[in-house]
Amino acid sequence: MPSPKSTSPSERGWQFGAIAVAALVLLPLASIVWIALTPTGEVWGHLLETVLPRSLWTTVLLMAGVGLTTAATGIGTAWLTTMCRFPGQKIMDWVLLIPLAVPTYIIAFAYVEVLDYTGPVQSTIRALFGFKTSRDYWFPEIRSLGGAIFVMGSVLYPYVYLTTRASFLIQSASILDVSRTLGASPFRLFFRIALPLARPAAAVGVSLALMECLNDIGAVTFFGVKTLTFSVYDTWLNRSSLGGAAQLALAMLVMVFALLWVERFGRRKQRFDQGGSKHRQPARFDLTGWRAAGAFLLCFLPVLAGFVIPGLLLADRASRRLEDLFGDTFLSAMWNSLSLATIASVVTVIVSVALAYALRLKSGPVLRFGVRLAAIGYAIPGTVLAVGILVPLAALDNFVDGQMKALFGFGTGLLLLGSGAGLIYAYMVRFLAVSYGQVEGGFGKISPHLDMAARTLGRTATKTLTQIHLPIIRPVLLSALLLTFVDCMKELPATILLRPFNFETLATTVFEAASREAFEDAALPSLAIVLVGLLPVIYLAQTSASSFRTRISRRKRAVTA
Repeated sequence: MPSPKSTSPSERGWQFGAIAVAALVLLPLASIVWIALTPTGEVWGHLLETVLPRSLWTTVLLMAGVGLTTAATGIGTAWLTTMCRFPGQKIMDWVLLIPLAVPTYIIAFAYVEVLDYTGPVQSTIRALFGFKTSRDYWFPEIRSLGGAIFVMGSVLYPYVYLTTRASFLIQSASILDVSRTLGASPFRLFFRIALPLARPAAAVGVSLALMECLNDIGAVTFFGVKTLTFSVYDTWLNRSSLGGAAQLALAMLVMVFALLWVERFGRRKQRFDQGGSKHRQPARFDLTGWRAAGAFLLCFLPVLAGFVIPGLLLADRASRRLEDLFGDTFLSAMWNSLSLATIASVVTVIVSVALAYALRLKSGPVLRFGVRLAAIGYAIPGTVLAVGILVPLAALDNFVDGQMKALFGFGTGLLLLGSGAGLIYAYMVRFLAVSYGQVEGGFGKISPHLDMAARTLGRTATKTLTQIHLPIIRPVLLSALLLTFVDCMKELPATILLRPFNFETLATTVFEAASREAFEDAALPSLAIVLVGLLPVIYLAQTSASSFRTRISRRKRAVTA
């Protein structure tokens, strides 16, 4: 939208507020750098010699395994559901999204219960073949790096599936039809035409999956895989070294930014424009017989591993502890989770609206750069955010406490960290990108002429937002609120490190029960998290196909106009 010659006080207020919010979001990153560079004796030398090399190598191996697993599963299932027609294909189209509802730490705990020595699988093997001990037979160890790769790949592949499927849907049918005319087989068509065109979308999906992999602390703790995230947690809490944890967190930040740079660098000169003004979906391959059965099985196996098996186990164990449904422990954890997630999601959406609207009013380079940096919080692991948030909030708490004692004779204690405000702050920073992407897209669909008309009629920038824009983008705001709410409900690393004393959420209840190997105690809160997590999955399943059809119909109307 063209900017006016003069900026009104209302517009300047929005721009100043957006810059202040961006600075607030970037404060934890600056705090981490400051703590990490502050001298801490011989801690860094010890970490550099012992902890960092091993943790870094383990993290690289884990991310490589998860990246390959999610890419193969996500791209393969996306191709089968978009380019092939077989019995059950329409069901698989949305069922493949369901594992996205299961947090990695819950599925990890479930598979430890299923595949461990005392679990039902190995117990059945010993009963069938008469084995007495584990030395009588070989069985893969679930508490290992390979187990972590399998578990994370089973629930993170939908990120790749979503982005790649969208790319396959918008690919030009003409290109694929020409390739078929020239005799290209389905496999050659996939590897030589469709996959290269979908590579940027697949790279985005894999990057999202790797961000979640790097953020995880529950699964790696259950499996005994000592990644950088685990090392930050262990150095901070078990070794009581905040400086050392900050230095490891800084190493994780370097890895995150390197990953983002590699993803962008790989797409720097690639153009994947689709020629022509009309869009026609490519003709599907009709599969019958064993090919149809194989395609259905390949699509169902990820759902079986990522949702059905752990879901059935959780339901079975939770049914044995239904009396806990009205117990004080579960109700308190549920209330804490719901209240924190609600407040944090509302605050995050409000911040997203402020940033997006300030950019709409006047998109200066400083503001644009600040907003872009503020939106990278999703790539920052929760443990890293917790380290960066603790120090400034603790300093502010101590300052307020000292001033209150000096002026009024009584202290306030940990006003922010003790009330859960630190958690809300961490959630807002962590999931701002999720909300901002939705809100920015909503503003992008509003014609700039509405702003000009409102200004002509004497509306200020604030009144234009409240009376025109917000009513129009209300569905987008609800979508952003839902997605952020569910992410806040599932967040574990930051919650563990920043929660007030004796404050439990559903996520921390699961983690504490897992630490005690008490699976039945964790089943009910785990099932509650999964059921809440199904909400955005249902939303995505309903809107993904419809939004594509809407986009195509709009393009057709634009062509015929």
